[in-house]
Amino acid sequence: MCGICGFFQFEKEADEATLKRMNDQIVHRGPDDDGFFYHAGIGLAARRLSIIDLSTGHQPLCSQSGNSWITYNGEVYNFKELRLELEQRGCTFRSQSDTEVVVNLYEEFGLDFVKKLRGMFAFAIYDKKNDRLILARDHIGKKPLYYCVKENRNLIFGSEIKAILPYPGIDRSVDLEALDFFLTLEYVPAPYSILASVKKLPAGHILVYEKGRVSVSEYWDVPAAHESRPDFALAREEFLCLLEESVRLRMISDVPLGAFLSGGIDSSAIVAMMAKISPVPIKTFSIGFEEKSYSELPYSRQIAKKFKTDHCEKILSADIRDLVMKLAACLDEPLGDFSNFPTYLVARSAREKVTVALSGDGGDEIFGGYEHYLAQKLAHFIDAPPLRPLRTLIAQSMHIIPPSTLKKGLINRSKRFAEGLGNSAVDRHFRWMLFLTAAQKSRLYTPAFQKDSFSHDLTEREPFASFFKRSRQFSGINQDLYLDLKTYLTDDIMVKVDRMTMAASLEARAPLLDYKLVEFAFSLPANWKVRNGTGKWFFKKAMEGILDQKILYRQKQGFSIPIKNWLKNELRGLMLETLSEKRISAMGLFNPGYVQTMIQEHLHNRENHSHRLWALMQFHLWHDHYGKG
Repeated sequence: MCGICGFFQFEKEADEATLKRMNDQIVHRGPDDDGFFYHAGIGLAARRLSIIDLSTGHQPLCSQSGNSWITYNGEVYNFKELRLELEQRGCTFRSQSDTEVVVNLYEEFGLDFVKKLRGMFAFAIYDKKNDRLILARDHIGKKPLYYCVKENRNLIFGSEIKAILPYPGIDRSVDLEALDFFLTLEYVPAPYSILASVKKLPAGHILVYEKGRVSVSEYWDVPAAHESRPDFALAREEFLCLLEESVRLRMISDVPLGAFLSGGIDSSAIVAMMAKISPVPIKTFSIGFEEKSYSELPYSRQIAKKFKTDHCEKILSADIRDLVMKLAACLDEPLGDFSNFPTYLVARSAREKVTVALSGDGGDEIFGGYEHYLAQKLAHFIDAPPLRPLRTLIAQSMHIIPPSTLKKGLINRSKRFAEGLGNSAVDRHFRWMLFLTAAQKSRLYTPAFQKDSFSHDLTEREPFASFFKRSRQFSGINQDLYLDLKTYLTDDIMVKVDRMTMAASLEARAPLLDYKLVEFAFSLPANWKVRNGTGKWFFKKAMEGILDQKILYRQKQGFSIPIKNWLKNELRGLMLETLSEKRISAMGLFNPGYVQTMIQEHLHNRENHSHRLWALMQFHLWHDHYGKG
């Protein structure tokens, strides 16, 4: 696990001092080692968190021929199998690392080599023979990769934006369309980044930079569905075999490893498989809250007891102002996901004992775990012409009821459902989390912000337009799952997990997001995902006999924090300071009067504006760190 950065310059030699400054920005991603490669105008750098082959895995690393050099972030879990294939073709190796396998695989198979990789990765390969640079990112987008093409000639790249910024002359202007996406969805979708000059390489894509030209192409997507009605027993057996194999591959490590354990079905399933495989008790880590409606510790303790794990748990209190500031600096793009706090704290706790932790990320997006999938079914029922008047009645009645301080419950669920009904049928899909409606934008955005008129229909805006079109190859809820896999999962969940674990110098691995398991999940019938009012129907039925019924069929809680309550109390001062009329006016993008209206409505419990206010706070805190040269 590493951080990478570098550049491909024309007409000048590589600037060693600049490359070192770039690499120093991501020391948290790899505190164990660093390395550099220079050739004419080429500079490659790496930060290393040693996981496999602790003694000889130094990067950047060259191929057997010496023609290609790689800087690499991630783990390829099938590298031993690939190494054997290369050895049979006459390749010899100097190390036991997966990095050396990847660079030699490129020389043997050309650009198609990336299709052979099974894991999480982002890497750059400089091919001296053809004088070209190749960037690639894994199938699901677990590992990040940003790039900038400057003066139409020079390409600069890095695992994080902060690694690109030390390169001379990088424009830090905010991309207003990316900002609109962020305020609408709480994340910035690829290929956008918050900076107009910097792009994300999308998941499952490869970039070739040759003769001053950038070519980006997709090497993987979820295969088109050929929905059948498989035998449940056979499907269950195949799933459990795939899950065990995926967990086993991710337990390959030369350093101590453990697992995040929330007490939900996803992390519990991973722990169950790890306990089956491991000859010794595995280490598990949980985070809880003082507010009982937000804490899942009783459930994680049940799983830890059942599988006899070496369990550690921590309580997150609301005294977190310093933590807010710290994590804002870790996120070199604004991210509105509240769960970055518990993710960081459980990662920091785990890092005290292990270097690698397996997580349950991905189960909701491939098996149908979110409540908005159930809401989508109910909304389709209400959309029928005879019942359409109910939408207005529901919205009006729920608007006058004040929000509850509890995490969930009938009031909060009903208010969120009513708010979602205000969106178009296709837009509701996005987790019922279009956090800023067109009407709210007209009040919040200044004319300077709205000069570029954004369509409020995501089906008309890239990259969503393409994903909506592709999703039609699937039926029922599988369409929504595909959209979440390609957007929310990659650009919110994976960003959060990567940044928060890397901030703690911990590697996180997600067995449920092995691309072979993802392909299997999308081959299942749509009605095996959400059935009889139950999300994750197939997953739960498949895990019966392995996990207890009370774990499998309890109400989903989600990994979140009581931010709506903290903004009224412990974080009130930070909110008022960050979103003061003076600061909002100075930015020139938002209407300070409407921001103050939202603040007062939230403080007096007339409306729950926590998502909108938190997103605005995150943007301004980000801008303080990175938006100024």
